[in-house]
Amino acid sequence: PSSLRVTWQKRCVYMFALAAAASAAAPLESVDGAAFFEPFSSDWESRWLVSKDADFQGTWIHEAYTEPEGTPGDKGLMVGNEAKKHAVSHLFKEPIDPKGTGLVVQYELHMKKDLKCGGAYLKLLTASEELDHDGFKAETPYTIMFGPDKCGGTNKVHFILRHKSPATGEWEEKHLKKAPTPLLAVGETHLYTAIVGADNTVTLLIDNEEKVKASLLESDDFTPPVNPPKEIDDPDDKKPDDWVDTAKIDDPEASKPDDWDEEAPRLIEDPAAERPDTWEPDEPLQIPDPTAEAPADWDADEDGEWEAPLVPNPKCKPSGCGEWKRPQVANPAYKGKWVQAKIDNPAYVGKWAPRQIDNPAYYYDAAPHDVMPIGGVGIELWTMQDGILFDNILVATDPRVAEEAAERTFSARKAAAARLERGDGWLGAASFYLNLAAEYARENALPVGVAVCAVLASIVLLCCCRAPARAAEAGGGGVEGEEEEGEGEEEDGEEDGEEAGEGDEAAEEAAEAAEEEKPAASTSTARRRTRKATD
Repeated sequence: PSSLRVTWQKRCVYMFALAAAASAAAPLESVDGAAFFEPFSSDWESRWLVSKDADFQGTWIHEAYTEPEGTPGDKGLMVGNEAKKHAVSHLFKEPIDPKGTGLVVQYELHMKKDLKCGGAYLKLLTASEELDHDGFKAETPYTIMFGPDKCGGTNKVHFILRHKSPATGEWEEKHLKKAPTPLLAVGETHLYTAIVGADNTVTLLIDNEEKVKASLLESDDFTPPVNPPKEIDDPDDKKPDDWVDTAKIDDPEASKPDDWDEEAPRLIEDPAAERPDTWEPDEPLQIPDPTAEAPADWDADEDGEWEAPLVPNPKCKPSGCGEWKRPQVANPAYKGKWVQAKIDNPAYVGKWAPRQIDNPAYYYDAAPHDVMPIGGVGIELWTMQDGILFDNILVATDPRVAEEAAERTFSARKAAAARLERGDGWLGAASFYLNLAAEYARENALPVGVAVCAVLASIVLLCCCRAPARAAEAGGGGVEGEEEEGEGEEEDGEEDGEEAGEGDEAAEEAAEAAEEEKPAASTSTARRRTRKATD
């Protein structure tokens, strides 16, 4: 009974730990302060629209991460086909306007296959009438494109801002020059974050680590610059025909010396070298191993004639063996190809450049971080590989919101997966869930404390209530047993008395002898004997 009670208590504690672990490991459904957050739960199709355009034939799959899964049950949206165009989008009910606050976009990328040629980026769609509720089209406008792109010589994390010129009204793509290299290892998950600050800075992070920081106002950080130059080259200005911009010319008075041999080799054999006396010209570099023997099971008829393996010839150690050749040395007569000397060009005018004129398209946008309102999020890719999984897409105006979301999604999953990988079998799994339970308890101290107290109170109450009942049952059974035993012994006493009255002295003597040979009686037997003697 006591062992059953302990087992029951352990089972309660174990079930509580599993419940806490399940709560801690549950995929994140929402993020406070985020303008948009998409965890790609089971009902993702009710929020996202796969393009119906004929150009986009690729399918999307709701897929789990590669094992071990740090967050059991968590899934993302994965590219489903090779060598096809894929497009899916979500349109906001109300546009997100980052004016004066900046903008943050963040998402997780998990690679199930090696990306050799394709994109893995997001597009923040420009809020406009061109957004189509039937999904992506080739002409769907975007404001920011962000994420990895790899194919051929390209392997970088794009950050492209579509900026509208206040002077001409034309849209132009501004590419970040110093784009970082993405992390795309198979089976790994990485976090990509882009922060457009209200101070016009652009910061790119990978796995919460800053990789690039640039300024939208610096002409050297984006190509073409966000703000065009004040002056440009005059397209009508042409270099005069008599303009000389060659600074150096061949010296007309220089000539090649008569003894200059352009055919002389750079290296020649050393004429002073001599073959060492210990050189063995007739010895091979390798010989059959004299210590080797044919295997015992070698059959010459089936395996052929056995040959010993070759080993370095010991006679070659002092100097060498085989044909001796003179070493190479520098040729003192070598001069190389003769090149005519250069002198300053007396007719040199200078490097020509077109004259500068005012740029008719010039403008200065002091706040390019105030991008056009965002009307939705889209994923539009052409890739030769499938298995690209997107998850936990976030759009916000405060970087701290993205940090908190990353801690609860990417960082938590990474830590949990690492713990799970360190253990094998059921021990590893048990350690994983217990660690999750501990993390959950630390993050939710009050509710967990109340739950633990309730469980412990229930256990104590149950034990206290059951103990008196069991004691009562045990006590009642003991009295009845003693009474039955007493009655039985009284009957035995009467029978013994009758037998004694008949004068069976021989039987009594035998009984007394048997009693003396028996081991010490128990306490209950002693009580019976005392009662019997008294009677």
